Amino acid sequence: MTIAISVVVPTFNRPDLLDRCLSALVAQSVGPSSYEIIIADDAASDVTRCQVEEWRNRCLAGPAITYLPVCASCGPAAARNAGWRQARGPVIAFTDDDCIPDGQWLAAGLRAIEGATGVSGRIIMPLPEDPTDYERNAAGLATSEFVTANCFYRRSALEAVSGFDERFAMAWREDADLWLTFIGRGEPLVAAEDAVVVHPLRPAPWGVSVSQQQKSQYNALLYKKHPVLYRQRVQPGPPRDYYAIVGSIIVFLLGISLRRPRLAVASAVLWTRLTADFIARRLHGTSRRPGHVAEMVVTSAVIPPLSVYWRLRGAIAYRVWFL
Repeated sequence: MTIAISVVVPTFNRPDLLDRCLSALVAQSVGPSSYEIIIADDAASDVTRCQVEEWRNRCLAGPAITYLPVCASCGPAAARNAGWRQARGPVIAFTDDDCIPDGQWLAAGLRAIEGATGVSGRIIMPLPEDPTDYERNAAGLATSEFVTANCFYRRSALEAVSGFDERFAMAWREDADLWLTFIGRGEPLVAAEDAVVVHPLRPAPWGVSVSQQQKSQYNALLYKKHPVLYRQRVQPGPPRDYYAIVGSIIVFLLGISLRRPRLAVASAVLWTRLTADFIARRLHGTSRRPGHVAEMVVTSAVIPPLSVYWRLRGAIAYRVWFL
């Protein structure tokens, strides 16, 4: 039987999660000879290679499973490109190693892509009763379109645009870039509510939101490539509250250096008020556990200047006027 669809899964040293994902992928309702699974290993790890080989030996009557080392280790965009370029199917299904596709996932995606270039599936991200700020923000993925945790594209369409832009070296905005590229080309894109992937939230270290700010640099690249669609579909304007907080810090430092105590005090009061509002927004509807409250207080003081720094750094790196 001819391969109808190829599944590409990037991975990076997460064997337990990959096992869980493969368990769901080999149990798809479509015929095992009609699809293949390609594991694109961004770590080029011997452990992952052996793991995939074990799955291949265990599922001899199942779909073809291929291990693909990505030796340059350039991020998920590069890994996905390596995966779909090796794929044999005319349709490429993308998911991540920490996802659990429903048993009807591939069947639903194949039905939906008839007459379309791409399909955006439904993502379910179960939240605890008292989510953290990080968990609530991460769960926003469930309402996003064409994220690579659950989407399908025709191989010919990927070839036409050269796939993912590998300048997006982190797991951020590379899927939005591809989606906006196809919108700009006028390609037919559809949603498939019955193509379901469960994306359990993974535990995150204390203060994780601080390290996440580095991703902001790629917003500048996305804006440079799609300025109109970026404002329409991604972010209607700059984060004015962040810039106001950074401005109050700058004025405070000026007040100190110029020996203008009233100016310094006024800007310190403004910074306190703006930061308190930011803390309150992050705590609204989230956990009130003491550790989480402390995390919100500490990280809320750091996030705005860090985010602005990385946004401006991205604007300089990609030579675009972006705030």
